Parts: sequence; C-alpha cells; structure tokens
Amino acid sequence: MRFRRRNTAWLAALTALIVVAGVSGAATPAALFALIALLGVALAASFVELRPNRLREAMPTSPLAMMRMSAQAREASERARRRNSITPSGLTLLDVGLIALVTSPDGSMVMRRGRQVSLDDKGVRPYITLNVDPQSADRNATVRFEILDHNGQTQYVHEMKTFLRDGEMNILADTQLPLLDNDRLPGAGDWDLRISVDGLTMGLLSFTVTPSIIARSRQYAPPVADAPIRLQDEADDSTPMTLEDLMRSAEKQQRQRR
Repeated sequence: MRFRRRNTAWLAALTALIVVAGVSGAATPAALFALIALLGVALAASFVELRPNRLREAMPTSPLAMMRMSAQAREASERARRRNSITPSGLTLLDVGLIALVTSPDGSMVMRRGRQVSLDDKGVRPYITLNVDPQSADRNATVRFEILDHNGQTQYVHEMKTFLRDGEMNILADTQLPLLDNDRLPGAGDWDLRISVDGLTMGLLSFTVTPSIIARSRQYAPPVADAPIRLQDEADDSTPMTLEDLMRSAEKQQRQRR
C-alpha cells in the first residue's frame, strides 16, 4: 500500500477547512462530524490505487461464457486457476481435447475426438476452442500446447502464432505426437495436456493413454497396409467428414446436452 503524493495539496486544504470550522464554531457538530468523515474517506482513498487492467484480469468468466463451456473446459480452467494467480484477460476456454488418428477395423484411417487415446493410434493432436472478447481481438497471440506423460516428463511441445479474432475460434495444433511404434514414450497411464496463451496457462486437462494391443500381439497378426485417410466422427462409422464438420458436430452435441 503506497500513499499517492499528488493528493497532498487538497488533503491539506480539506484539513485546514475542518480546523477553521471547528475553531470558529461556525459549523454545527453534525456538519463538523461530516467533514471529519469526509477527510477520513479521502485519506483512505489516497492509499488505494485502482488499476482497471488488474481488475479486469481478476473478474471471473461471464455467466454467458460459462454456459457455453464444455465439461472438459471447466475442469481444465479450474485446474489452471488453482495454479496461477493471473489468467489471460478477454479469453475464455470453451472446449479443449485431443484428436487422434486411428486405424479402423476395415484398415482405413479416421479421426476420433475424445479424452482417451491408445498407443495403437497413429498420433494425436491437441485442440482448443476460445471465445475472444472484442478488447482482446485483432492481435497475434502465441498458443502453446504441451503433453506430459504420467511421470511428468514433457513428450510434446508445439507453439504457434495465432491471430485472434472477435468471437469463437477453433485452434488445432499444426503437428501431432506420434504414438504407434514410438519407443520414446514411457507407456500407458494418466497424462496431462497443458495449454498456454502468451505465457499464461489457460487450461490443464488430464487424459488416459491405454496400452498398445498391436505391440503385444504383433507376432501373431499380419501387418496392416496403409490406407487412404478419411475423417469421421466417433459416433458415425460410415460418413466421411472434414475437420470442420468434426468440430461442428461436437459443438452441436454440446448444445443438445444443454
């Protein structure tokens, strides 16, 4: 707490006015009491410095934005808040998760959105959905994705420059973490996905990595040839989809649950 020196002059003038009013007897006791109370408020205000930027950062997410947050985003945001005193202002995490490249039973490749991945998957890419307030839009931000294994070791780091636009944005990592035949990975367990924007952690989400069945039974199964890649939602095994369709389908399911 620091006294603001620029208020010294008018505080001295107010004090002098109260002394004159008290000595002369011209002021009634009630008026004199009011002047003294005013001086006390002025002194207290001189030790308080309002900083709008800090107040805005400390404000909780708006109720409307909270209604649009997925369960994963709520959990990830709460974990991040418990670890940080400051979160990015003007940005709300609406959704967070992983998109895995999976080999389907017929040998084709599909993309599955979920919170569980297998070491039999080809790879996995993290994504987030942000709501950008107008005061935080029209600028470049650095989005950082990190994946940590069950031992706390970082297995994946990707940073990307993103131009923030007003409204809702889907941001998908440009690269993936290879899973199948990746001998560098320590194995299955509960892993963490950490998302940061401009160096401030926005979300921390746990997810499950299951063991590789292919690795255990490879000597008994014939090799699977590579097949053309197609995009498919987890709930639909027949209709090819684009990545935008996959994200739109997830948003539609969230609205239906609400």
